Amino acid sequence: MSKVYFVGCGPGDPDLLTIKAKKLIQKADVLIYSGSLIPSSIVKLCKKGQKHNAAKLVREEIFNLLKKNSKKGKLVVRLHDGDPTIYGAIKEQIDNLQKKGIESIVIPGVTSFLASAAALGTQLTLPGVTQTIIVTRVERRTKVPKRERISELAKHKATMVFYLSVHLLPEIVKQAIEGGYKKSTPAAVVYRASWDDQKTISGTLKDITKKVWKEKITRTAIVFIGDVIKPKSYKFSRLYDKTFSHGFRKAKIAVKTKN
Repeated sequence: MSKVYFVGCGPGDPDLLTIKAKKLIQKADVLIYSGSLIPSSIVKLCKKGQKHNAAKLVREEIFNLLKKNSKKGKLVVRLHDGDPTIYGAIKEQIDNLQKKGIESIVIPGVTSFLASAAALGTQLTLPGVTQTIIVTRVERRTKVPKRERISELAKHKATMVFYLSVHLLPEIVKQAIEGGYKKSTPAAVVYRASWDDQKTISGTLKDITKKVWKEKITRTAIVFIGDVIKPKSYKFSRLYDKTFSHGFRKAKIAVKTKN
């Protein structure tokens, strides 16, 4: 019996694969991948193994493939886009394997919201603006507690990141404003971050929906809301301040204090 590896393959660009992920894909005897979200250039790295597109399978079929091949001692890789721990449905797979005495190992990957932030060239936490990132999605078939409604989360005025929700952009905007964001709050959408057809769209809560609809983007995109996207002002980090001491450097200038 062999271990099953749940591997994050990043947002799309093969160059953003971790070295560990690439080695496992190349060595895999069995590769089960999310075909609708992972480019063929990554799947093709697995040259000798069996390949199964999870988009065409139901839960029980995936479980059976994982268990059957693990018991045969094969190297089994369950490949997820981005990072498998965010909206990846790995918990149910790991628990099912554990009941059968099969060990699982999770290999992290570059998640799409970080690749999207990189595409925007923005910093999601800025001193004097916000130090908090809220990652969520719009409620539809997957229900959320009332305390996690967008209008409730928006009260924090943190950077908000939405997965699996760009087709519901008007609802995001509506609830964000209900929660206290101004219509002038910066917003952005990144479509297929790191892919060859990547698109970035920036605006405000007032006009972002119109801009995104004009580009006909309804899926495979990350939505951002928050002042960090286009800050009017922010404070410099204390880490590199010449008046700030830490474990590796003493302050070069003494701070004057009032008597």
